[in-house]
Amino acid sequence: MHNIKIIEKKILQAIEETENIETLETIRISTLGKKGFISEKLKKIGTLPLTERQAHGTILNHLKSQINKLLHKKHQEIKKKTIHQRIQEESIDITLPVRNNPIDDGRIHPISQVIHEITSIFLKKGFTLAEGPEIETDYYNFIALNFPKEHPARDMHDTFFFHPNEKGETKLLRTHTSPVQIRTMENQKPPIRIIIPGKTYRIDSDKTHSPMFHQMEGLVIDKTSTIAHMIGLLEEFCQSFFETPSIKMRFRPSFFPFTEPSMELDIQYHHSKKETKWMEILGCGMIHPQVLRNCGLNPEEYQGFAWGMGIDRITMLKYDIQDLRDFFETDIRWLKHYGFPLFS
Repeated sequence: MHNIKIIEKKILQAIEETENIETLETIRISTLGKKGFISEKLKKIGTLPLTERQAHGTILNHLKSQINKLLHKKHQEIKKKTIHQRIQEESIDITLPVRNNPIDDGRIHPISQVIHEITSIFLKKGFTLAEGPEIETDYYNFIALNFPKEHPARDMHDTFFFHPNEKGETKLLRTHTSPVQIRTMENQKPPIRIIIPGKTYRIDSDKTHSPMFHQMEGLVIDKTSTIAHMIGLLEEFCQSFFETPSIKMRFRPSFFPFTEPSMELDIQYHHSKKETKWMEILGCGMIHPQVLRNCGLNPEEYQGFAWGMGIDRITMLKYDIQDLRDFFETDIRWLKHYGFPLFS
């Protein structure tokens, strides 16, 4: 009995000196838990002589009640003290100006916005998204697309070549996203309806050109698609993208090694209040039969069309951005002006 009094004094003193909730919980478990001091003592009462059981039980239950009350009281004191301390530490200085939420300050880059806009239009028309590597082989970037060695059209692509590897193979930064068309036709049986957004690279830099730029290409391969289908699809796209039911367009004959016939699409825009101009926004055409053969498709059975547009240029046109180089200057003032709020 004397030992219990000593232990009682130590327990009550430990509770009184505790300064945090975690230590208080440790004391509770060590005294009142299933394997705590008092619980173990109560289990052993049955082993005592009958004359001592009641006295021990009364003392232990009284101690249990005391500890419970003191634990609750101490818990409330610590909680109140913690709240008061937090109020002091986390108080708001109402003399400071309100800071903008980072979400309010953040902006979506115009290029990212336009990629999303274009992708959404074509996904609703049943197209799927396709991607491929930015470091390509000469075969996928040129040869499979009907650019044989020494072909003069290669001069149209000022290419970033890597040094040859130990096997003598030379890789390059892709000059267009068209290699993804080849990879898709090699691995997927028609019908094929894909769009291909991505970064491309050419040695060129001025007000309307950048060494790294963005393209969006599309490919349709089946047994019945015609040039009329292509023209109708691109007209619908322009109306949706520029958000107008009426837009002046013209298709001009052109040349691309991988399409035949080939065309360029121009749209008319207002350069000033009195002046209108034409801007070429994409190239398109029917897939060249040799390209189909290179991918293991029979041109007597399959046909289709493709198109490719510069995302940077079409972004400049839609959102009246004058200099392509500004896209890559990382000027936060420019981004706040031309960028898009996250939830707009």
